[in-house]
Amino acid sequence: MEYPQSALTHLECSYTGEVLDADEPVRLSAAGKVVFARYDLDKAARTLTKAALKDRPTTMWRYAEVMPVRHGENVVSLGEGFTPILRATRLGKAAGFSGLFIKDESLNPTGSFKARGLSAAVSRARELNLRRLTMPSAGNAAGALAAYCAAAGMEAHVFMPRDAPIANQQECVAYGARLTLVDGFITDAGKLSAKAAQELGLFDVSTLREPYRAEGKKTMGYEIAEQFDWTLPDVIVYPTGGGTGIVGMWKAFDEMERMGWINGRRPRMIVVQAEGCAPLVRAFEKGTEFAEPFSDPHTIAAGIRVPAAIGDYLVLRALRASKGTAITVTDDEILVAVAEMAHQEGIFAAPEGGATLAGLQKLRALGKVVRDERVLLINTGSALKYMDVLGPVFESAR
Repeated sequence: MEYPQSALTHLECSYTGEVLDADEPVRLSAAGKVVFARYDLDKAARTLTKAALKDRPTTMWRYAEVMPVRHGENVVSLGEGFTPILRATRLGKAAGFSGLFIKDESLNPTGSFKARGLSAAVSRARELNLRRLTMPSAGNAAGALAAYCAAAGMEAHVFMPRDAPIANQQECVAYGARLTLVDGFITDAGKLSAKAAQELGLFDVSTLREPYRAEGKKTMGYEIAEQFDWTLPDVIVYPTGGGTGIVGMWKAFDEMERMGWINGRRPRMIVVQAEGCAPLVRAFEKGTEFAEPFSDPHTIAAGIRVPAAIGDYLVLRALRASKGTAITVTDDEILVAVAEMAHQEGIFAAPEGGATLAGLQKLRALGKVVRDERVLLINTGSALKYMDVLGPVFESAR
């Protein structure tokens, strides 16, 4: 298809404001911080209008003017984005909410929201003539990178903890990626990915260590506004590991406000982490700008087992600016919530998605979220990718 022209102008360090050339391969800024893509939003708003969206394809590339690919032929798409927001009537009644909704990201290609970030990153890498990519992943991101590189005819190297879900390992092999299993955590996989990038001439697309995965993830924010008829929900509950989703959505809200699409009222952003790996919750509670690495991280929710996130300060900024909060849940609470979502709404959520419901229930008991608020849970992926973990649990419940 023919895409509208991107209004991309430059890159900018999210911490120091340093300006970088958008048409050169960039990872982190000179300060070692996250780099954002920036746009001429006045230019974008001339063609990217609410009326124009009615005639555009229902993928995340409908927002092409605020996406980082300059030439449409470089877009690598498998139909990602514009996932449904479902009203969770039965689950809401059981949980004590009159307006509970779930955005079901499991319907993306490769079964998770990671498709968004990797579609954007692979597309921009292709445009910058970067044909050999690498990344560490706890699971779903690796499968997405492998799929999009396969679609683009590019080379993918993935480094995963050895205990990552079997389905994620198998899909990487199926898509033709070069898979390396690592003894340790995603941080250990990240070190090996960085080493491979240096030694083999690969470009590393680790979470928030390049500018464009966040651009794919931010489209969740655009969709949430559009699907809620331009009035954002009161609360968004998000399972958080590296935090690209919260960072991306917050960036989208800022862009939409500057284009006049939404007013200054934004949702309270809520981080949910596993009790066994909660660096951001600890940092939020301590009031610090950065999070200390979490020692001995463990949880069944592989996607949020991230002991150290380079975008920690951006996630914490969004929480505080939105008057949101952060909370932990146990693995047992996650499993119960996964079953509740399935029983009540027919959504078989990944453990990370289940964590949002478990977190919401705790917040309801604490009075931090109240009955009449519009609450959106983000289910980031499909439980079918986790059957080596979840299968025995549900088999024993028969």
